[in-house]
Amino acid sequence: MKPTQKPANPNFSSGPCSKRPGYDLSALDLSTLGRSHRATVGKVALERVCVETAELLGLPEGYRVGVVPASDTGAVEMALWSLLGPRPVDVFSWESFGQGWLSDILKQLKLEDINDYGADYGKLPDLNQANSEHDIVFTWNGTTSGVKVPNGDWISADRQGLTICDATSAVFAMNMPWEKLDVVTFSWQKVLGGEGAHGMLILSPRAVERLESYTPPWPLPKIFRLTKGGKLIEGIFKGATINTPSMLCVADYLDALEWVKSLGGADAVIAKSEANLKVVKQFVAEHDWISFLAEDPETLSNTSICLSLDLDADKVKQVVKLLDSENIAFDIGAYRDAPAGLRIWGGATVEVADIEVLMLWVEWAYNQVSE
Repeated sequence: MKPTQKPANPNFSSGPCSKRPGYDLSALDLSTLGRSHRATVGKVALERVCVETAELLGLPEGYRVGVVPASDTGAVEMALWSLLGPRPVDVFSWESFGQGWLSDILKQLKLEDINDYGADYGKLPDLNQANSEHDIVFTWNGTTSGVKVPNGDWISADRQGLTICDATSAVFAMNMPWEKLDVVTFSWQKVLGGEGAHGMLILSPRAVERLESYTPPWPLPKIFRLTKGGKLIEGIFKGATINTPSMLCVADYLDALEWVKSLGGADAVIAKSEANLKVVKQFVAEHDWISFLAEDPETLSNTSICLSLDLDADKVKQVVKLLDSENIAFDIGAYRDAPAGLRIWGGATVEVADIEVLMLWVEWAYNQVSE
C-alpha cells in the first residue's frame, strides 16, 4: 500500500547535499557581509574555518588546513599540478571522479611513469599494489559508485612518496587515518551540507616539504600557487585566501561546524551517517529485488549509498521520477556515468527517520513500476 507518512526532508542529493537539521539562514552570523575578506573581521572568520576544521577532525600536529578556490575539484587539481612529477605515480580509480584525476595526470600533466589501477563500478582495485616509493592518488569514497576504502592498512607508514586523497564525500563521515594521508581535499557542499565553490586543502608536513623542495616544470595558474620564493605561502592556511571567497558561504560553513560541536564532534556525525547506512542495509537484506552496487560489504559507502534494482534502466528512471513527483525524494538517480540505479545520500545532515520512511516509498514505487 502507498505509505501515508513522508520524509520531513526530501533532499537526498549527493551534492550539494541537504542542509543540517534545524538550519535557519537568518541565524547565521552575517557580520562579515559587505566587508573585505582581507579586513580583520574577514581574516578572523576564515582563520576560524581552518583552525576549527583541524580541531574537529583531530588532525596531527603540523598538518595545515586552507580554503582554496573551485570546490573539491580545485583543491585536487591544485595538489596534482603542484606536487606530482618527481616520483612515479600510482592512481587508483573505481568511479567517475577517480577516472577524471587519472585523465588529468595523463593528458594534461602528461606524466609518463604512471600506474593505472582501476576497477569497474561496484568494485575496489587491489590497493596492495601501491608502491611505497611512489606517489599515490585515490578517492577515499567513490561518490558515484558507493564504494569506499575500508581502511588505510595498505598505505605504508614508512612511504617515500606522497598520498593524495580526494575525500570530499568522506571527511566528517568516515574515520580517516590522517598520519597516512599527506594531502586531503574536500568541499563544504558535501557531508556538512555547506555551500559550493570553496575547497578545503589539508597538507601534511611531508607535503609541505615537497612543495618547498620541488618546482614543477609546467606553468602554474595563480590560483594553484602554494609557494613563493620556494617557501609555502603560510597565509593561505591562516585565512588569507588566494582569491576572494564568499563570506556568506564562510558564515554558512562556520554554522555547520558549530552544529558538529553541538552533537559532540566528528565521531557523532560519523555515527549519524553510519546509522543511515544501517537502515538501508536492513532493507536490502529483507528484499530480494534491491542490492548494493558495492560488491564487498566492507566497502559499502555510508554517504553515497548506491543501489541496484532488478528493473531495466527506463523503469529505474520511472521510480526516480515517481518519488520526485510525490515529493518523497529529490535527486536520487544514479550518477550519469554509473549503472542505472538509486543514489541516496546518507551523510549526517540526513536524519535516520527520513531514511526509514524513504525506503518504504522506494518499495511502493518499485511495485508501481514493476506491475
